[in-house]
Amino acid sequence: MGDREEDSQRLKKIAAAAYDYENDPRWADYWSNILIPPHMASRSDVRDHFKRKFYQRYIDPELVVEPMSMGSSSQPSKQTFSSSSSSSAASEQPRARNSGSTATRTSGASATSGPTPTPAPTSLRWDGQTIQFSVNAWVFVVAVLAIFPIIPRNLSNRAYRLSFMGTACSSLYSLYSLYGKPTAWNLQAVQVWFQSVIATKDFIYFLYCLMFVSSHLYLKVALIPILCRALEHVAKFLRHNFTRSSLYRKYLEEPCVWVESNATTLSILSSHTEIGLGFLLIISLLSWQRNIIQTFMYWQLLKLMYHAPVTAGYHQSVWSKIGRTLIPLVHRYAPFLNTPLSAIQRWWFR
Repeated sequence: MGDREEDSQRLKKIAAAAYDYENDPRWADYWSNILIPPHMASRSDVRDHFKRKFYQRYIDPELVVEPMSMGSSSQPSKQTFSSSSSSSAASEQPRARNSGSTATRTSGASATSGPTPTPAPTSLRWDGQTIQFSVNAWVFVVAVLAIFPIIPRNLSNRAYRLSFMGTACSSLYSLYSLYGKPTAWNLQAVQVWFQSVIATKDFIYFLYCLMFVSSHLYLKVALIPILCRALEHVAKFLRHNFTRSSLYRKYLEEPCVWVESNATTLSILSSHTEIGLGFLLIISLLSWQRNIIQTFMYWQLLKLMYHAPVTAGYHQSVWSKIGRTLIPLVHRYAPFLNTPLSAIQRWWFR
């Protein structure tokens, strides 16, 4: 029971570290309300600690945030940080009360002076986030059509390819928005840019989509990670931009809250699906639809997912479970497979 709780907390910490704080407007407000000395605010470990506190407060209340260890700093720094942390925690309440009293005074003044026109709270601007929301909402609808069993086969196969194409476009746009393009179109500049994006989640999903969009093998289970990704993007955008909409509060608030609070569960589901697809592709080599190049490239992608920080925690957890189940059976019933398994493991961890 204790090991299961430790694994759960480890996955929650991985999800907290991989969360996109910079695109969450609540993080900027939260960080601006933390009063700590400038020399502490510039430290990455302090910022990561408060990111976990933010994730615990707004995303996953079950995440356990341990007290911050300050062993590498001097004793005065400890006292400064502890006093500033307590003052920041205490300062959040007065700020909230001040904002509340300000809102009360504002509402009282508006009630006295008469109604004033207010901008529509749900008006959309075609910025990067809105474009991502539109693409991912379209991907979600098309992927559901591809999976739905009563849809005609030709329409389902077309929706299947469009889902991967839409996710690939969304991933490329996200990479361009966050990392731009290479500073120059020469080998060295492209190599530097490629090294900065190769371990990102968007680049991994772009490669994942390329594996299946051109394949003649229609594996509908491959749409599960695409659906999970689109669902997370759509829920995050709705929660940040439509909180004042009565339609959202009535029909969509609970599903969106559930999606954000179960982001770890969706990531675990995606990792299980991605690894299961690798074994399905190996089995497909026995059929007339086999594609040796696709299978080899997909296992290279699984190797990247195993080592990339944004997906390593989930994939390593799944592979450890497979190893605990499979290796004893091999030792007991098929010891002749020990040599090939050792060679595969050397390639995998290289």
